[in-house]
Amino acid sequence: MSREKPNIYTAEFRACAVKLANESDKSVAQVAHDLGINVNTLHTWIGKYSRRQSPGHPVRTDDHLCDELKRLKKEVARLTEERDLLLVPCG
Repeated sequence: MSREKPNIYTAEFRACAVKLANESDKSVAQVAHDLGINVNTLHTWIGKYSRRQSPGHPVRTDDHLCDELKRLKKEVARLTEERDLLLVPCG
């Protein structure tokens, strides 16, 4: 019995497939067929990507991650400067 290697789809492909399924006049099964993916896979993606987030769990977007990265880089620079000041020999 041979097992096929599972397909790996990018997050962008999954998001586009969900958007197409949600906005198309075609059925989910037809969209899945057109994209060459299993209909159950597309239904799973729709469930994950279409799920509304509760107020306690905000959606993390790329913008949020970029802002967080900038903040952390500034903090690292500040802490590095503070450390270097403490390492300067006195006298």
